[in-house]
Amino acid sequence: MPTRGPNNVNRLWILWLCAGLAAVFLRPLPADAAPAAKRIVTDNGMTVLIQEAHSIPVVNIQVIIKAGSIRDPEDKAGLAHLTAALLDEGTATRSSVQIADAIDFIGGDLSTGASDDYATASLRVLKKDLPTGLELLSDVLIHPSFPESELDRKRQETLGALLAQEDQPEEVADKAFDEIVFGPNPYHRPVEGTPATLPAIRREDVVQFYTDLYRPNNTIMAIVGDITEAEVREGLKTYFDAWERKPVSPPVISPAGPLSRPVVKLIDKDLTQANIIMGHLGIDRKNPDYYAVTVMNYILGGGGFSSRLMKDIRDNQGLAYSIGSHFEASTYPGSFSVSLQTRNAAAQRAIDGVLSEIRRIRTAPVTDQEMEETKAFLIGSFPLRLDTSSKIANFLAQVEYYGLGLDYADRYPKLIGTVKKADVQRVAQKYLDPDHLALVVVAKQSEAKIRQE
Repeated sequence: MPTRGPNNVNRLWILWLCAGLAAVFLRPLPADAAPAAKRIVTDNGMTVLIQEAHSIPVVNIQVIIKAGSIRDPEDKAGLAHLTAALLDEGTATRSSVQIADAIDFIGGDLSTGASDDYATASLRVLKKDLPTGLELLSDVLIHPSFPESELDRKRQETLGALLAQEDQPEEVADKAFDEIVFGPNPYHRPVEGTPATLPAIRREDVVQFYTDLYRPNNTIMAIVGDITEAEVREGLKTYFDAWERKPVSPPVISPAGPLSRPVVKLIDKDLTQANIIMGHLGIDRKNPDYYAVTVMNYILGGGGFSSRLMKDIRDNQGLAYSIGSHFEASTYPGSFSVSLQTRNAAAQRAIDGVLSEIRRIRTAPVTDQEMEETKAFLIGSFPLRLDTSSKIANFLAQVEYYGLGLDYADRYPKLIGTVKKADVQRVAQKYLDPDHLALVVVAKQSEAKIRQE
């Protein structure tokens, strides 16, 4: 039997702590505090967010380039991932080893990567080493050479990782779920690509992808730390002025639509535990109902031990050690999903329990206590997203990417606080559809005996 979650006393203590954190972090800044973040646009079109934080001599930089896997051709999925991964593997004047040695010598950190919507580059250095850090960051962003040998190595690494994922039931379930929910939308394919598409990617594909999309006017940079606006402007002029702007065409995206009927996919593996994911299309990040959905989902299954799914499926029925629901709100509508693991023989009972809770939150108002506890946690824990310079840099870049405004941190408590019980029921009815779900079960099917009607 799984152990039970925190008792009511512990939960109230956590809520009190979160409320205290909110009072500390979200109160108006004193007159001598660091100035608010500033937004500038360089002559070559790069959007830059600056947040001064002089308590420690460190600078964190987060870069977002709108060059994610949604831009990949269908037959060359993984192109965005490989392009981003190769940025720091060689430039016109430095090898991958020289780049690594240079950043290690100053005790800094430089990394690159890609997601569905965008590519990223991150830099962390001491204030005294910022010129070196900026030189390295600009070099990998502006002058990558994409050596053929490094492309082959990265491709083989990725293929190896994809092969390993085939033995991970959760990964298998997630991929099958995305294929059903997103249909023709690019979100249906893995960011890393597939064993079928990666071998088709050539160096000229990478170079063309980079040339088309890695432009300053397609880039957001957030800089947080022991630095002034004047120093930022000087650094940008010195190291990024030569980055040439170029028109960038918007992506052409095939929209995902709601399922017309329930879809069940059963994947047979010799496992003692059934891995289950169920859900459907959700919302995008700019949806005005995002905050009501956040509150609703926390109550349903996003709130850990305090959520309804955890209380029913885990605590009351003892069917799962962990269960949760999630809305993935991205540039385009992401997914709503519920994920859990349970013993094979209990899989159908757990699925029925999830469906019951989804229907209940759609048909009956949530309680005053649920609303109070949810808001206290969401508002109180929000400052923990901003308790380091690196988190603040990432936050500012995301805020700019989604067009939320630099005052978003100040507005967030009100956006959550004004959600009403009627709003929760309204969005549950609008965005949860238990009769048109995708259900994927990776299990020993002879024991799971999942209904397929």
